[in-house]
Amino acid sequence: MYRIGIDIGGTFTDLAAVDGSGNVVIAKSSSTPQDPSDGLLEGLTKLAAALGTTRERMLRETERIVHGTTVATNALLEDKGAKVALLTTEGHRDVIEMREGMKEDRYNVRMAPPQALVPRARRFGVRERMRANGTVAVPLAARSLAAAVEAAAASGAEAIAVCYLHSYRNPEHEQVTAAELAQRLPDTYISLSSEVLPQIKEYERVWTTVVNAYVGPVLADYLSRLSGRLADAGYTGEVMIMHSHGGVATIPESSRLAAGAVLSGPAGGIAAARQAAKLIETGELITFDMGGTSTDIALLQDGEAPLTAGKQVGPAKVSLPTLDIHTLGAGGGSIARVDSGILHVGPESAGALPGPVCYGRGGTEATVTDANVVLGLLDPAGFAGGDLPLDAAASESAVADVAHELGVTAVEAAAGISKVVNTTMAEGIRIVSVRRGVDPRGFTLVSFGGAAGLHVTEVARLLDIKRVVIPNVASVLSAWGMLATDLRYEMVRSHIGDAASTSADEMRKVLLDMEREGRDRLDGFDGRIEVQRALDMRYGEQIYEITVPITDVALDSGDFVDEVVARFHKRHQQLYTYNAPGQEVVIVNARTTIVGKLPELRAEPLTTGGSRPRAGVRRVYLDGWLDVPVHRMETVAQGEQVAGPALFESATTTVLLRAGDSAVVNEHGWLDIRLP
Repeated sequence: MYRIGIDIGGTFTDLAAVDGSGNVVIAKSSSTPQDPSDGLLEGLTKLAAALGTTRERMLRETERIVHGTTVATNALLEDKGAKVALLTTEGHRDVIEMREGMKEDRYNVRMAPPQALVPRARRFGVRERMRANGTVAVPLAARSLAAAVEAAAASGAEAIAVCYLHSYRNPEHEQVTAAELAQRLPDTYISLSSEVLPQIKEYERVWTTVVNAYVGPVLADYLSRLSGRLADAGYTGEVMIMHSHGGVATIPESSRLAAGAVLSGPAGGIAAARQAAKLIETGELITFDMGGTSTDIALLQDGEAPLTAGKQVGPAKVSLPTLDIHTLGAGGGSIARVDSGILHVGPESAGALPGPVCYGRGGTEATVTDANVVLGLLDPAGFAGGDLPLDAAASESAVADVAHELGVTAVEAAAGISKVVNTTMAEGIRIVSVRRGVDPRGFTLVSFGGAAGLHVTEVARLLDIKRVVIPNVASVLSAWGMLATDLRYEMVRSHIGDAASTSADEMRKVLLDMEREGRDRLDGFDGRIEVQRALDMRYGEQIYEITVPITDVALDSGDFVDEVVARFHKRHQQLYTYNAPGQEVVIVNARTTIVGKLPELRAEPLTTGGSRPRAGVRRVYLDGWLDVPVHRMETVAQGEQVAGPALFESATTTVLLRAGDSAVVNEHGWLDIRLP
């Protein structure tokens, strides 16, 4: 039985299939933005061909499909979500625009405020009010609710977000509202804050609930259509959707909590990095995922990437647990332009359509990929395994236009494009490391994504990183990593109180109630279940809290609260180099994560649907024209060492070693590169 991982990116759709023995087969197809399922099904056809079978038979023999999708992300970034109405406590419909009193660039007096996803005309107040302790201050007024529901219906809303004050303490009024909406508007998507984000902080809760309503119908429609098309193609198993927190969930759960999938695709790369940390036996990793449109970067310490409580995605703030991934507008399709004599690369991208000029799909502006063609680093006849021959003359012409504006030769312009994008990506790594007090020189750079291999060693050199690891499935590593994920449910409850006056029994009840809820969601799961716990805590006079893991603190311990407080002081010291043991400590939120452990993903040497002959030698430009050896990734033997300059090629990626670099193939068939 196969397991299949699918990652739909801006330019390519990546697929990886693994059998029961751990053997891996990969495939790539062009992404189809108008309907991502078209490219996905084409990719499945290619994957089946690589396995020597038909798509129908392969799907019949597949037990699980894990899918990372950019549908929710694109809906946010491209302003293509549902038409949303907001029902909220009377007098509070402007919370979403008031924000937190700050702006992204606080000293820019001309900076326009972000546009709310739901305009004021579609925000309706309802007479009701809960107190912060969960008791009713103002009963839910039936007439006011009915008027708001009718106004929402008349507005033509396709989705309705409901966010009442303090509903995280008592969701009763939201639940009554949902029942009223379901009766009056049975086909409308409903998003309740008490289900999406049941925690304190009104602005974050309103925004996240609105985002969920905005992307929910779009994602639910796509997943329903995809599920139907897969069933028609012969698949009878379950489709699991990658979520921003690094776990997976079912299609119904993903449709209900659509905001949890806004960073679905990049999360697969972190899952892969976790698996890589086990295989290469080092937990200090920096991930470098360079695709056609963007580069995603994350820092792993002790084999784990931190979760953040909120991410800005386009105009929206999503305050669900999210892997801390930094994304740059730098990829193989990033467009080069000259402005006032200065060369810029990205963030604009040629995407999948029209794509780089060399794709021959109508692109006219030079990209990073075009620059690599001019430099001789890509084989025009063998790109994408020969399925997408490149037009080298078109790349030369497009890069020559950039060169003319700069007053240099075409090859010098191509080298400049490469250097600019490398510098941009190195700065992205500094953002996740140096700016957080972490020295990247002690880390291993794990490279993946189809475009990364040509740039990663130079990026490492700019940061003085000495080790780069490139898996043999690097071009589809996010898809492969999705097969190493687990079922994961995140629960949070606000429980504000001074730790000194909080009883251990009270905290135990909150944590155990959440654990019970999470286990209920895994009802029917017959694998091992893991429970992780944490508390959001702060000093009394602070306004921001930090998350303190407490999984290994025994709930039945007599000094449970004292131990938790001690953990907080220690964590504060680690993050900010100081703590204040004499200060009041406040517990804000309790968090419980329920993980359904799925079978381990084994790493075996890559199997492909065939390989081309050894490529020999190619003339490339590396600060001057050189003849460098070209090695087939599939034919390099385990333990074989290769010194740079050299190229490694496979059907889906190319890796460049520069002078002084040395690579060895490890026991998994991965390139382990050491830099001078």
